[in-house]
Amino acid sequence: MTDPRRLVPRTDVLLADPRLVEVAGRLGHARVKAAVLAVQQLIRDGDLPPDQAVPAVLAGLPEAASSLTPVLNATGVVLHTNLGRARLSPPAVDAMQRAAGYLDVEFDLGTGRRARRGRGTLAALEELVPARALVVNNGAAALLLAITALAAGREVVISRGELVEIGDGFRLPELIETTGARIREVGTTNRTGLADYAAAVGPQTGCVLKVHPSNFRIEGFTSGASIAELATLGVPVVADIGSGLLHPDALLPDEPDVTSSLEAGAGLVTCSGDKLLGGPQAGLVFGTAELVERLRRHPLARALRVDKLTLAALEASIAGPATPTARYLHADPDQLRRRCERVAAALRAETGAEVVPSAGAVGGGGAPGLELPGWAVALPEAFAAALRTGRPAVIGRLERGRCLLDLRCVEEAEDAALTDAVRAAARALTDGQPDDADDGTRPATGAAG
Repeated sequence: MTDPRRLVPRTDVLLADPRLVEVAGRLGHARVKAAVLAVQQLIRDGDLPPDQAVPAVLAGLPEAASSLTPVLNATGVVLHTNLGRARLSPPAVDAMQRAAGYLDVEFDLGTGRRARRGRGTLAALEELVPARALVVNNGAAALLLAITALAAGREVVISRGELVEIGDGFRLPELIETTGARIREVGTTNRTGLADYAAAVGPQTGCVLKVHPSNFRIEGFTSGASIAELATLGVPVVADIGSGLLHPDALLPDEPDVTSSLEAGAGLVTCSGDKLLGGPQAGLVFGTAELVERLRRHPLARALRVDKLTLAALEASIAGPATPTARYLHADPDQLRRRCERVAAALRAETGAEVVPSAGAVGGGGAPGLELPGWAVALPEAFAAALRTGRPAVIGRLERGRCLLDLRCVEEAEDAALTDAVRAAARALTDGQPDDADDGTRPATGAAG
């Protein structure tokens, strides 16, 4: 009887197969070799014919070197934190690819000397907002740097109603305490006036902090001091507006913007780059030349520095055409309905799809409670899991026992891929493949943080 081990293809022979050589160039030799060894064991155990070794290795390898999986966002939530927040524009993606190699990020090609890092990105920001700008690696880092530079060892005056918690359990008071500053709480949860701040400001005050509570709302018997009022206190006012809106937007009347905050008298304004701005993850600081320079020269700024890919994508996002975020927020409901009707018509015979009204959301902690009127393709709830695990993965929204596919954040050119994914999910369900269950993966329409 032939020893099964003699039937196992040699490792070097398999690795020399042109198909695996090509894959190793994308995924790495070590990963491909590990897959080869696993397949060889299947052959030894008699679970796989030897002539199927290479196809089995290819089937067991991922599509890309990264474990992150692209998805079609059919939740209707524009800035879905769990799905990566802002979708980058094609120019931003191109800029990141161009920046992946060597480039003049801190080098002047004319003089041959060292140059200011990210000077093109900063110039683009300062052209849009009449202030000095600084870029760090995320919104929390921007606020952390501002408080550290202005108030380490001193007091930060803040309303009790603005000591917020953001996503994943991170709390603002704890972040402030890591800077070495002392929190001086004033007012109450629902009402804090200028007199409360004035009574607390003194020689130990490093700054007054005004935080926009972007992921919740307090209504009723409430009041607060404006930035313009706080600017009269004679100490720097730091306004953390969160969502990164550079200018007023009629669609978002309750969302503060950078320009208005600066005009009202804020010394510094901090926000995120991957929310309403529609760019990559970044923390943005705008303010007076003197205060921004203090932040730039602080030792912590070096630890919070952004990389070349972020700088490239951020500049392309603000200097290029309208971002996907802007387009999705202002999408025409009638056009969304027409697209949904086309998709539903193509799927109705197989799935019973129908078109229903859908309320989209800003997400990312922005404009809580604001509904974006639109439409969605409604499918049976069982489709949710099959769509999530398909390729391309499609993430819908579970609502009233149905799986809703809201096309707000799906490009029209992707409608065909989404339709094909639904058909594949229908076949998988018919064949007894994944059945939907509440496994804790239901996307939240109010994703915050």
